[in-house]
Amino acid sequence: MTIAPTLQKYMDERGIRYDLVSHEPTLSALGSAHAGHIPSDRLAKAVVLSDGGRYKLAVLPASQHLRLSDLRMELGHEVHLATEPEAAEVFRDCALGAVPAVGACYGLDVIIDNSIDQQQELYFEGGDHATLVHVNQAEFARLNPQAQHGSFSTRD
Repeated sequence: MTIAPTLQKYMDERGIRYDLVSHEPTLSALGSAHAGHIPSDRLAKAVVLSDGGRYKLAVLPASQHLRLSDLRMELGHEVHLATEPEAAEVFRDCALGAVPAVGACYGLDVIIDNSIDQQQELYFEGGDHATLVHVNQAEFARLNPQAQHGSFSTRD
């Protein structure tokens, strides 16, 4: 059970209280929630975005789908999903598709869906496909102190 060194250093330097949950390897946020026996509303998935010059991170529940048009309205400018090679370049110490829902340690601005704020406990990918990081809401807020908040997801 391991987490990305960049993430671990960031959390340790800030005294973040967390624990790790191991699960069978999966290839999606919903799969990780299921394998970890966690309600999918409590698993914060991260989506890497690009505005053409900079990368950003959108964080929403695994149970939800990103509404890119709403996200663009929240941000006030054009963004698109980053490609897998772009995400791999930013999250060099993470497995492809296992991006932590913490942008500050990777130098990224973050926007968090308002539905995340309703959860008392949250889980997110630790950088591999078999480890989740578990924190309470207050610790999650400390991990993303400059995050913007908005409404940009749906259950479809």
